Amino acid sequence: MDTYEEGLIADMREHGGVVTQGSLAGHPLLVLSMTGARTGQPRTAILTWSRDGDDHIVAGTDDGAPTAPAWIHNVRAHPSVAIEAGGEVFAARAEVVDEGPERDRLWAQHVAALPHFAPYPAMAGRVIPMVRLRRARPAP
Repeated sequence: MDTYEEGLIADMREHGGVVTQGSLAGHPLLVLSMTGARTGQPRTAILTWSRDGDDHIVAGTDDGAPTAPAWIHNVRAHPSVAIEAGGEVFAARAEVVDEGPERDRLWAQHVAALPHFAPYPAMAGRVIPMVRLRRARPAP
């Protein structure tokens, strides 16, 4: 993690999960903690999210890059993740939705909530995978 990301996370933690400074001020951000697909080492990504019911939804845009971000490969290999959002940290399960009506619905809903995502598919030249992050339920 670089100094910028560390500062961003510190700002979020200091303000109950809200970014208050810089170009991402006011954006809904979460910290996704996961296990690396190849290394098995802890990995972290800071992602913009939207909601689908109680679930957090993130998009594998990599800012319009032609390939999916590394964190997509990580959550495919290890779907048990931790999320820090809104001043809360909790366990979740990641489900990558690559295609079909559910992916299309999640993408449309994500873009409606976050219009700046709209140009990414054209920039990337690929279908953007959507990821549903569902809070893990405690065992009975």
